[in-house]
Amino acid sequence: MNIYLLQIANGVGIGMLYFLLAVGLSIVFGLLRFVNFSHGAFFLLGAYLCFQVTDLGLGFWWSLLIAPLVVGLFAWIVERFVLRHVYALPHHFHILFTVGMALVIQEAVISTWGPLGNNVAPPDLLQGVVMWGGFVYPKYRLFVIGLTAVMALLLWWVLEGTRLGSIVRAGSESTEMVSLLGLNINRIFSLVFALGAATAGLAGALAAPIRGADPFMGVEALGIAFVVVVIGGLGSFWGALIGGILVGIVQSVMSTVWSEGAHLMIYVAMAAVMLLRPNGLLGRPGAA
Repeated sequence: MNIYLLQIANGVGIGMLYFLLAVGLSIVFGLLRFVNFSHGAFFLLGAYLCFQVTDLGLGFWWSLLIAPLVVGLFAWIVERFVLRHVYALPHHFHILFTVGMALVIQEAVISTWGPLGNNVAPPDLLQGVVMWGGFVYPKYRLFVIGLTAVMALLLWWVLEGTRLGSIVRAGSESTEMVSLLGLNINRIFSLVFALGAATAGLAGALAAPIRGADPFMGVEALGIAFVVVVIGGLGSFWGALIGGILVGIVQSVMSTVWSEGAHLMIYVAMAAVMLLRPNGLLGRPGAA
């Protein structure tokens, strides 16, 4: 029984990382109606920035600050000077452009850090395990659950309790109405896009000590992010949270029951949700 309890706990930890990865994609879609196929590349950059910062001797804790800030700044520049000119084009141009951008980032990572993966050690404070009776759990994974839970609350407060959040929620309903109120919608677009990328970068930095940093992790992350937002509902904050935890638990438990099909089962779960609720668990009708 303990093995399944451990796998559920692992699933929650992985699922919270999936939430951080997917929530930016979901929010960006809700406001911009722009599906970003380069979102996984921000996760990739976050992991490699974590590796680089720790490799330079600055320490893991600094990487948790530097990685999301650098990724967010990079995304703001890309949105401000490049993507803004793509929004008005048909959707297939969005796909082609962002897939191309993801490939450029991936090749830049390979050119800079090499084609092989790199390991990132957790800080000394978080090495080892915590024991409660017969239940043993790694300290670092427990830290990931706690930090991502705090980040989820912080993001919820930003979206629900601040003026920016009110604008984002209003913009997800009608960007034209927000523009008519005299607000600079382009500035809001840039800020939300950067915030979404920064959360993906933070997820990558947190994932690096668990799975390392390799040049192809962005492709896998993108697929998982889309599964999470489809299950939870495009444009839904709480949907991304529930979808991330559900995907993490399914993947973790199935790795014990049927290791070869663990990755496959998350797509089975997505198909089941789509059959029962085409808009996702918490998606608005018509969002898809």
